[in-house]
Amino acid sequence: MRRTAGTAVVTGGAGFVGSWLCQRLLADGHEVWCVDSFVTGGRDNVAHLLHDPGFHLVVADVCQPFDVPGEVDLVLHLASPASPVHYLRMPVETLMVGSRGTTNALDLAERKGARFLMASTSEVYGDPLEHPQRETYWGNVNPIGPRSVYDEAKRFSEALTTAYREHRGVDTVIARIFNTYGPRMADQDGRVVPTFVHQALAGEPLTVAGDGSQTRSLCFVEDTVDGLLRLAASGEPGPVNIGNDQELTVLQIAELITELTGSDSRVDFVDLPTDDPKVRRPDIGRAEQLLGWRPSTPVREGLSRTVRWMAGERTQPATA
Repeated sequence: MRRTAGTAVVTGGAGFVGSWLCQRLLADGHEVWCVDSFVTGGRDNVAHLLHDPGFHLVVADVCQPFDVPGEVDLVLHLASPASPVHYLRMPVETLMVGSRGTTNALDLAERKGARFLMASTSEVYGDPLEHPQRETYWGNVNPIGPRSVYDEAKRFSEALTTAYREHRGVDTVIARIFNTYGPRMADQDGRVVPTFVHQALAGEPLTVAGDGSQTRSLCFVEDTVDGLLRLAASGEPGPVNIGNDQELTVLQIAELITELTGSDSRVDFVDLPTDDPKVRRPDIGRAEQLLGWRPSTPVREGLSRTVRWMAGERTQPATA
């Protein structure tokens, strides 16, 4: 029996953001099909959902055509390596999931007559020359740099999603997700928050790239998920930025994590990675106006929850 809230398919549903999205959809009364290959996601992320009769785990590579039985109301396409460690190790696979994977997810939505949400990224803006970044900004991306495999995969995904909307009549929306953090992030996936927390808890130096003056805008994962679901429930085509417009330098993030962990780790400055964005802050005016959404979790609170989880409270489903 289908739940009253309908049926959702989440590709990459065993990943960091995907697992939180599956959890929220179930809580809202949806039946959920989680499709994941476990290349970067993990069964542990959704282990606490397996007992729910409305949750179905499908181990599959979305780069191959896939299907689920019955009617589907919503397809949320999150499948992709998202951290530098992963996409630099799997450049071809990252491009394939952004092209073939997105095609297969769109085809599923077309067959089922479902709303389709494309989880894009702030990385489509590259190393931006506009600050803060509005959805009208076309970006400053190096198409052959080391980060291009992720940047261009998402840019292609956006173009493909738009083509399916305009030429095949699929009901689509594009979300551009900015720096999201929280429990269930992999410790050493190369992103700033889990890297610093892991180093601080281990008593290791916190490796700050460059002089630490480059900025990031951190959005707690529950806020990101809320924004995505509000966007999915709207009739908007996007793109819409989903992120926190509070900007912090990387050095400030390192200092705050050192404080929250009670660590005496020092800061080591290392070389800035090629094409690393110097600034990152979303203009979330459209999300506020169209969705009535803005993040509500203070960075200190969100980081405290993340630290507690990474410090060992991993047997809990990270719901509070």
